[in-house]
Amino acid sequence: MALLIECPNCKYRNSEKASTCRKCGLDLKKAKEKIYWIEYYTKDGKRKRERVGQWRKLALDALAKRKVEIAENKFLDKAKEPPKIKFKEFAKEYAKWVETNNKGKDRKIRLLNGLIPYFGDKYLHEITTWDIEKYRYQRKTENRKSPNKPVKPATLNREIALLKHLFSKAIEWGFLKENPAKPVKLFKENNKRLRFLSEEEINRLLSVCDGYLRDIVIVALNTGMRKGEIFNLKWQDIDFELKLIHVADSKNYESRDIPMNDILYETLKTLKEKADQRQEYVFINPKTNKPYDDVKRSFKTALKKAEIEDFTFHDLRHTFASHLVMNGVDLMTVKELLGHKDIKMTMRYSHLSPDHKRIAVKRMENIIKAKSKIIKLPVTGD
Repeated sequence: MALLIECPNCKYRNSEKASTCRKCGLDLKKAKEKIYWIEYYTKDGKRKRERVGQWRKLALDALAKRKVEIAENKFLDKAKEPPKIKFKEFAKEYAKWVETNNKGKDRKIRLLNGLIPYFGDKYLHEITTWDIEKYRYQRKTENRKSPNKPVKPATLNREIALLKHLFSKAIEWGFLKENPAKPVKLFKENNKRLRFLSEEEINRLLSVCDGYLRDIVIVALNTGMRKGEIFNLKWQDIDFELKLIHVADSKNYESRDIPMNDILYETLKTLKEKADQRQEYVFINPKTNKPYDDVKRSFKTALKKAEIEDFTFHDLRHTFASHLVMNGVDLMTVKELLGHKDIKMTMRYSHLSPDHKRIAVKRMENIIKAKSKIIKLPVTGD
């Protein structure tokens, strides 16, 4: 902090200790009509200068006042208030980000569109944690698609998770200071459901699938690939010589290789021979000439014909993993084939191999018997 003197001749601001002007050489001690300035630095390192006038005592008082204000943290530059924007307007910008950066973009866009009727006309900064809690309660009691069925906790959690991320982006992009969805807790989900097809059901399903649907189901049953991974599969990802499928565009951004068995190899080989040489993706919708984005309707029809209930396309992935485990494949191998990031996800299949612990212990017994002599302790009576 310092006092400055403005040179009446050239207007250059000199230190009060200077006897002559550093710019024009004027004798400041004899100069009249000198103007005093104060100079100081705020806590964030910015230099500030203020013009006071011709009175030195007033300049000293102003400098002392600024010193107190800085000490009380009052003179830091106030952050500008975020620009006001309505939820529905911000949702459009967020949707563009999702389209570009998110693998599960279709589902997120659907969830986002479901949030707009409730929050759309509110400004982002007006939405409170209480508003989100009220929305969650309303959704729990009012199912938009099936009024007679309660909304599943998993569905509500996906909506709240989307809100949390949307508001995080709003903070990152300068539209909000705090995330109102952050304190909202998610519901406990029941992830114990594990539906998979029996061998007889597999044959029934394949017998009613035709054309592209049969090929897609065969890929799902023999690889355990996710629906999005199958639809994004390109010919360049298939190595027919090594009989490998390279999954590059996975959910967790980690690539993996899946070996092809004979059924899968012959299915894909036949498709390759029929495909246009310029065709990039394996499964192309002939109506749109673009990769499939869903087969929900045709798959639902096939399930009905095969008389299979309570089953989804994703359950084909469970079917692949379940039959591997039931046929003695270890969980670490299943984890690698499925592309799970955490072994906890794979452990859901462990109960399907009730003898896996017994087999493991038996192997240790065989090792000991082969490498050492077992000493049997004599049995003594009481």
